Amino acid sequence: MSGRVIYAVKEPEAPGGGVRVIARHVELLLEAGIDAAMWCRTPGYRIPWFANELPMLSGDQLELSAEDLLVVSELYLLPGVDPAPGARKVIFNQNHFLTFWSWRDTEGYPAWDPAPHVWAVSRESMDVLARVHPELPLSHIPNPVDGDLFQPGVRDVRRIAWMPRRRPLEATILERILRNDKRTKDVELLPLSGLSEEQVADALGRTSVFIALGISEGFGLPVAEALSAGCLVVGYPAGGGVELFEAPGAWATPDARPHLLADRALALTDVPGDDPLRLAAREWVAARYNADITRAAVVAAVSAARAQPGRAATATHPVVWPDDPHGPAAERGHPWAAAAQTNR
Repeated sequence: MSGRVIYAVKEPEAPGGGVRVIARHVELLLEAGIDAAMWCRTPGYRIPWFANELPMLSGDQLELSAEDLLVVSELYLLPGVDPAPGARKVIFNQNHFLTFWSWRDTEGYPAWDPAPHVWAVSRESMDVLARVHPELPLSHIPNPVDGDLFQPGVRDVRRIAWMPRRRPLEATILERILRNDKRTKDVELLPLSGLSEEQVADALGRTSVFIALGISEGFGLPVAEALSAGCLVVGYPAGGGVELFEAPGAWATPDARPHLLADRALALTDVPGDDPLRLAAREWVAARYNADITRAAVVAAVSAARAQPGRAATATHPVVWPDDPHGPAAERGHPWAAAAQTNR
């Protein structure tokens, strides 16, 4: 079957893994000979924090053919709103904790015509979503990690790094604990914030220990990227990231225990940069989260979704509704917080 695979995306104000994963899907589908694109609202918009020349569609509405497949993130759904009635659709659920972000109850989810397929990015999400809506077809598409970008660099100093975005208050406490500890006298402490993908990769490649501060994660891509870059990792599995802490070189810590994170991270800073454990962690990630695995999974998921009935339709970009003061979001009083939107 011919036709396009179109991913509706928000125009994010800050870097986020969700949009990056969508971009990788589009790249991999194009490599497999499947017409794919991202759909934003603003003509000429380009995602600013990683280089790409991917096909971009624009506008508040888009005409879909009977062969097209529309992919919508779980965060963009509203009760009573079908973004493209009659067209084939997929909910790309990158975080099962956000499934009902805009819903006051869980009845009738999502009440689309036809019923959508659901794609998930982790084993944990698969287990949860299979029980949340067992009536919807579910596919597992593992996230890919770019091992050429996220690779070990020169570790000429002992460095501990973390991303404060998901837990800013706890990150501040963690940083103060670390700075007050005498063991950090010769350790560089590096919060990673507001950086491009290339800058993050470079920093991780020269980092001794990465502290994972995820919360309510669908997967936890920074953990996989840090392991690929040769970091040792301590932190919170945070739900969907539990599979990543099966890797050599990764240590799970009980949730919300920043002093335990600090102690474990400081104990690991003396592990040499060329220790075999770092290479073992990188190889573990490469064997499970690579482009070939993701390409095969997303191509199979697209094929399964296209097998459902569908017809031509006019699609309305899902982020139009929250901006409409007279639209469904306003009428139902549902929250649509800017902080949550930046996750995608």
